Formats: sequence, structure tokens, C-alpha cells
Amino acid sequence: MPFLGQDWRSPGQSWVKTEEGWKNYSSDDKNSNDSDVSYCKTEDECFQENLRLSLTYDMAAKKRRKDFMNNNAKIPYFHKEKWIYVHKGSTKERHGYCTLGEAFNRLDFCSAIKDNRRFNYVVRLLELIAKSQLPSLSGVAQKNYMNILERVVQKVLDDQQNVRPIKELLQTLYVSLCGLVQDMGKSVLVGNINCWVHRMENILQWQQQLDNIQINRPVSKGMSLTDLPVNLQLNIMERLSDGRDLVSLGQVTPDLGQLTEDRLLWKRLCQHHFTDRQIRKRLMVSDKGQLEWKKMYFKLCRCYPVREQYSETLQFCTHCHILFWKDTNHPCTANNTESCCKPVSPQGFINLFKF
Repeated sequence: MPFLGQDWRSPGQSWVKTEEGWKNYSSDDKNSNDSDVSYCKTEDECFQENLRLSLTYDMAAKKRRKDFMNNNAKIPYFHKEKWIYVHKGSTKERHGYCTLGEAFNRLDFCSAIKDNRRFNYVVRLLELIAKSQLPSLSGVAQKNYMNILERVVQKVLDDQQNVRPIKELLQTLYVSLCGLVQDMGKSVLVGNINCWVHRMENILQWQQQLDNIQINRPVSKGMSLTDLPVNLQLNIMERLSDGRDLVSLGQVTPDLGQLTEDRLLWKRLCQHHFTDRQIRKRLMVSDKGQLEWKKMYFKLCRCYPVREQYSETLQFCTHCHILFWKDTNHPCTANNTESCCKPVSPQGFINLFKF
């Protein structure tokens, strides 16, 4: 059985560090004239000095191992699985269950943020997790969350697009972390409290970078939006599902500002997001007896949730209980796989892991 102690090389002898390395010191060496040994002390003094050096080197070795582990942990590792099996209980074939953090780690969200069709979906999912589900994630999932968020911010800074939703995401996350760190206590979040304070400082730094972003005017010699006929411009504006985008578009030129005030445009936007019953409850009539569709839209947005629409979402197979991206295949045994698959909204993704 090996000896476990401060000096693992020899528990009963003294060792001294020389220019050539560590040497064993015994009583026979006291009268020797060895030039490598540069000391002449009593045995007790040598023992005390060696004990002190041994403790010092042990502490240094532990610190190096800790720094090495921390450096390795800081390296972001992203899974690239296209599908996962969602099991909520133990069976003969599988034991345990799949959690939200495990699904968030294993699914390929890192590549999804690079796809413009999935970008808004992932951003909305990050926002919902920041609001209420962040404490339920494991330590690895929380670290992966921050790594993905950093890549999202960097993509927005590079592309100079989708600035507003990322600002809202960072503000939501910062408010949630303030409550978790200060009010509820540090035991809610996994990891050192100083680590989360540092992450909150990074969020403030990202917000400042987004506030100071300068949108470069695209260099294009082709046809612009204002060169199109008015009917085509209105047709393009009808494709915008967010009223705030219409307001921003109207601030570009005075002509676009007049087009964005079109009552029929705002009426269709209200009918797209809200039901007739909700619209009847929030009617607003102007002095001329006309409905104020633009004011009604923003009032309805404050009272009811808007309709979410995404180019591509995650899919869930009800036959084999597999969660996957739409453009990837999954090992399904059903005869008609399309009838078994249904789209999963960001809120539906979170609801899958509520037991």
C-alpha cells in the first residue's frame, strides 16, 4: 500500500532541493564535502524547512491543477445532435428521464443560430429560459446557455441585424439574474456567486456594444424599396409581422412614413395577431368616427400575447417521442412519419420537460 503524505518520496528521510533537483539527505552526508549540497543545518532545521517547502509545492501543484481544470472548462463544447429521444419515465429499455438542461445541451443550437430561419426561434427560446427556467438548468447547461448567448450577440454585431430582440433578451436575462443573485440567494444558481456576477458584467458590456452599434449603409447600385411602385411597397410591408418594424421603416423617408400610416395595413396586422373578440374589447374610435387601427394594435399588444410565427421550428414525433429539427431525418418506425410529426413552439419545447 503506498504511503500518502506530504512527501510521498520518503516518509522517514529528509529531501533537499539543489540545483540539479531533489536529493536525499541522511546522517552519512553530514561529513561529506559534496559541492551540490549548499547547506549546513541541524536535522530539525532541515526537517522544518523541507516540510515548509513541501507544503508550498503541494499548494502550487493544487493551484496549477485547478487552473488547468478551469481553463479546460472555459473552452465551449457544443453538441451537434440533430435529434434526441424525450423519455419522461423509466422503462425496460431506458432508465431515467430527459430534462430541459439535457435537451438544451444535446440539440444543435450552436448551428441553429447561424441559420436565419431558426435564429428567431432560438432567441425566443433563450428568452423564455431566462424568464423562469434558468434555475432548473444544470451547471453545464447554464454554461452552455451563456456560450450560445455570446455567439448570438457576436452574430448580431457582425451582421447588424435583429438588434432589438437581442436587446430585449439581454434585458430580460439581466433582470432575472438580479433577482436570482440578490433576492433569492446564491443557492438558486449552480456555481460560484462571483462567476455569475462576472457574467452579469458581460451582459452589461454586450448591451453597451449593441447601444453603440453603427448600422452601415449597404453599398448597392441596384433597385431599392423606394424605387418600386406603391402597390408593391405596400405588399412588402404586409409581410412584416411586427408593428415596431413598420414604425422603424416609416422613419427612413417621408414617403415610406406616409405608406406605413395606411389604415388597411394596421387592420390586417391586428387581424393577424388577435381574435375578433379581443379586437372588439379594445375598440378605439377617432374624432372622425374611424377606427384607430394603429393605436389599437399597440394597445392589444399590451393586453394579449401576439401570434408567434417562425420560418422553421423543432418537430416532435408523437410515435417515437423524438425531438428533431425539421430538415433532418430521425429513426422513426411509423408508416407515415409526416402525420406523426408536429411543430413545437418555444413554449411547447419547455412544456415537454415539465413533469
